[in-house]
Amino acid sequence: MGETRHTRVLIIGSGPAGYTAAVYAARAMLNPILVQGIQPGGQLTITTEVENWPGDTHVMGPDLMVRMQAHAEAMGAEVISDHIAALDLSRRPFSAEADSGTTYTADAVILATGAQAKWLGLPSEEQFKGFGVSACATCDGFFYRGKKVVVIGGGNTAVEEALFLTNFASHVTLIHRRDRLRAEKIMQDRLFKHPKITVLWHHEVTEVLGNDSPRSVTAVRARNVNTGAATDIPCDGVFVAIGHAPASELVRDQLELHNGGYVRVEPGSTRTTIPGVFAAGDLTDHIYRQAVTSAGMGCMAALDAEKFLSGH
Repeated sequence: MGETRHTRVLIIGSGPAGYTAAVYAARAMLNPILVQGIQPGGQLTITTEVENWPGDTHVMGPDLMVRMQAHAEAMGAEVISDHIAALDLSRRPFSAEADSGTTYTADAVILATGAQAKWLGLPSEEQFKGFGVSACATCDGFFYRGKKVVVIGGGNTAVEEALFLTNFASHVTLIHRRDRLRAEKIMQDRLFKHPKITVLWHHEVTEVLGNDSPRSVTAVRARNVNTGAATDIPCDGVFVAIGHAPASELVRDQLELHNGGYVRVEPGSTRTTIPGVFAAGDLTDHIYRQAVTSAGMGCMAALDAEKFLSGH
């Protein structure tokens, strides 16, 4: 049986929200413990270049996360490489079971487990992630100035990404496997009227084509779902926009969720439906999903936790 450790604040997750919460909680002398999870650093560790982090005109995603971790540790936070497999929020102190066998108990919990973009599951998609395949137009659209791109999907996210990419790309092809979009009508109208956008109906992408040296995308292969005929569509970038999946498995039966699994918080705060439990970053944010907004919510969560603990 592993050891049991107690902390005033347990932070689960290590993206911008988690590390920022750790910085603020440590500065408040709460001696937080942060458990990194399966993917230390979160989604930014698979983002090659970041140009929208304030103060850095250009920074590599993994480098930024290394700096954030170092900052949290310098402030006094304890960062642990482990994964929380089970969480009990039914009573205080809250209890978390880690893969290592350690049990963490805490007076307050900050959830910062993030959300992952849904992918197509193609081997070629995996091969070109970060080298022409992306799931975030606002993160990577700038790199496709004057180039042709493809967006895959049919909901609000796909239409938003396609419209946003027209600010940079010379042409955008939206590929959807059905004959109609799920997006809001007003957004569809904007999409259909835009001269830079073409919609390819009844098609699904079966392969991403490209070069190995340097690694880059040259086209996608799309199959007509009705006839089976394949078409290669030349492009420099592929944006997969089929939705995001919040990592809320730990609290699915314990906290109130909405919009497909995002943790619901009180407006203007990070407070969840259980006092002493706070949520920040992409786990609760189904709208913005940016590193800088996640960091801001991490700050809010630490301040909310500090206020909660001062009253208990």
